[in-house]
Amino acid sequence: MIKRIVILLIFIGCYLVSAQEKNTISELNITGLKRTKESFIRRLAKVKPGAPYDSLKIATDIARLKRLPGVANAESVVTHRSDTTYDVTYRIEENFTIIPGLSIATANNGEFAYRISLFEFNLLGRNQILGGFYQRDVFDSYGGYWEAPYLFTNKFGFGINYKNLVSQEPVFFDDTTVNYKFDSRALEVNLLYEFDFHNRAEIGVNISTEEYDFLDGSLPAAIPSRLTADKIAYRGEYEYNDIDIDYQYVSGFRSLLDARFVTGGGEFLRNFFIGRNDFEYFKRVGEKGNWANRLRLGFASNDTSPFAPFAVDNQLNIRGTGNTIDRGTAAIVLNTEYRHTLYEKGWFVIQSNAFIDAGTWRNPGGDLGELFDGSTLRFYPGLGIRFIHKRIFNAVFRLDYGYGIGNNQSNGIVFGIGQYF
Repeated sequence: MIKRIVILLIFIGCYLVSAQEKNTISELNITGLKRTKESFIRRLAKVKPGAPYDSLKIATDIARLKRLPGVANAESVVTHRSDTTYDVTYRIEENFTIIPGLSIATANNGEFAYRISLFEFNLLGRNQILGGFYQRDVFDSYGGYWEAPYLFTNKFGFGINYKNLVSQEPVFFDDTTVNYKFDSRALEVNLLYEFDFHNRAEIGVNISTEEYDFLDGSLPAAIPSRLTADKIAYRGEYEYNDIDIDYQYVSGFRSLLDARFVTGGGEFLRNFFIGRNDFEYFKRVGEKGNWANRLRLGFASNDTSPFAPFAVDNQLNIRGTGNTIDRGTAAIVLNTEYRHTLYEKGWFVIQSNAFIDAGTWRNPGGDLGELFDGSTLRFYPGLGIRFIHKRIFNAVFRLDYGYGIGNNQSNGIVFGIGQYF
């Protein structure tokens, strides 16, 4: 009896292998390309002519293509040529990828802070990113980027950026706030590796010079008016991505971990570790709705220095608070919002947005209990609107108004390019 079962299993296995070998892909056609290089798409695709037909690989290719900045949408068409062969066609709708950017928020001095940028997200037709920005936040800042995720192979890439950031930074003491001019000049180099469709990582080194110069306020006697440090930061990033994109609609889960160890500090600008993990979950609601969520957990060395790494800020985590209104050494921030398509015709979409931003912080030198006792809680519900161009990469013009609930809370408008998260 056992012998018969073994023979039967061997027969079934041979049949399945034979059937798989019979069903092969005779051709892979790629249509719709204008700026993107066909050789680049073929390099990324798991499906190859002459390989066994695999519907899962085709679905994975389509999902991967839709994540590329240069691709607005993609679909596959499978044609059964004969009993044993298939023709596969990837139909690609490209994005326009030379993108200007603008973000505006309230600055510390009551004026507006703004940031303008220009980026090309499909450089050389290979989805490389090249661009730069200029920022006015009391002082002038600028920076430039180049990132080529698939420069060496279809998994291994390279990135480099330089930033000269100058801003007015409030530093918080027990009973007073002191304003410093913060000047940071940093060069960062990264290596990028994609393990598979869902997992990728980066490692890099950031070399920077930081200066703090006293501007105004009641400076405590023990705090110097000028601080400088030459720092080296070793950083790593790991991303798990199971996101599916259908124009303005997003569904799935994503986790992004960023950790770095910073050396070269002194008595106040100390060496420290900082780690942050963003957990994002998106769900389609009916035909026109999208529920979006981000839970951000941050943890850093708990030094008593007032120059703590985590900031409460309009553009970073809680809309309506203002520009850098508090600092901490650990943070829990939850952003949840419901996006609803009000109008859609051709390439143009108007989307409404109702959100709640909430977060708590650990004060420098404090204990983790501060994250949960409500003493540092900030709660900001709000409304917003989005104007979206479906065929221009990241062309989401957003306007949000956040209103703080509780004692001594603020409110304000935040404008920017791209979804908040």
